Amino acid sequence: MNIVLLESLGIPDSLLNEYAKPFIDAGHSFKAFEKNTDAKVQIEEAQDADVIMIANMPLSREVISACKSLKFIDVAFTGVDHVNLEAAENKHIAVSNAAGYSTEAVAELTLGLMLSLLRNVIKTDTRCREGKTKDGLVGCELRGKTVGIIGAGAIGTRTAELCKAFGCRVLGYKRNISGNEPDFMEFVSLEELLSSSDLVSLHCPLNEDSRHLINRDTIAKMKRGAFIINAARGPVVDSEALAEALNSGFLAGAGIDVFENEPPIDTAHPLLNSKNTIVTPHIAFASAESMKLRADIVFENLKKWMEGDQINKVL
Repeated sequence: MNIVLLESLGIPDSLLNEYAKPFIDAGHSFKAFEKNTDAKVQIEEAQDADVIMIANMPLSREVISACKSLKFIDVAFTGVDHVNLEAAENKHIAVSNAAGYSTEAVAELTLGLMLSLLRNVIKTDTRCREGKTKDGLVGCELRGKTVGIIGAGAIGTRTAELCKAFGCRVLGYKRNISGNEPDFMEFVSLEELLSSSDLVSLHCPLNEDSRHLINRDTIAKMKRGAFIINAARGPVVDSEALAEALNSGFLAGAGIDVFENEPPIDTAHPLLNSKNTIVTPHIAFASAESMKLRADIVFENLKKWMEGDQINKVL
């Protein structure tokens, strides 16, 4: 089989070669390319592929349709909204993801953003470099705050667990309550979560129900002076509406790791220019540990699929 990796997995080449060796030794072809979002380039690189491996770059209908031999898309990411699943399903192409690889990494960055916002770390860093003091910028502790978690999957639940360890009251919201939810979260309606939370943290998948879930109407239901963290997907938030709420002072601050598009972000983007907003270029998932775990998962996905026992199945 022809296996084509269309973008880096964020691990050293020596380690990538170790993962690929058993497949090459078994007679399969393995080629790795640098990330290129041009569909024509992707088609040129993958047109003969039986297997395409990607991380978070878009894989369009055009590319999937052009790869006539394609049988398996191995996604080194939790979300798969960047893959045209309809095109894959129409061609009976199997799809697996790497669910769980970044749970700890995302949860820890979320806590870091919360603490940085509450303690004015960015602002006081600037003050210190300018030879000034903390006057007027004494912040607050996370302990005792109410944190609302929207999206209580693995990442949202781990974030809630860490917040609970800091002494927070944790509210949760998700569409379907199974009855097996953890007891350290109080599950409430979205409206109650928004109106009661000092910090709202987004961890829901992107779909038609969650697109612009945070908009002018839902922001208006939040507590004045609350903070919001988005480590989910950029389009879950209406960026213009959030920037307005931040610039007006209705919301006290935001930590934004994801945007409508993958970085680099247009420097005119409203959330790159809004008040008290910490922005990071989609780093939440990426730690040395999570990158290694991700590679473990995607190559195990490939092995199992070849054996006829697909795991982490999306399609």
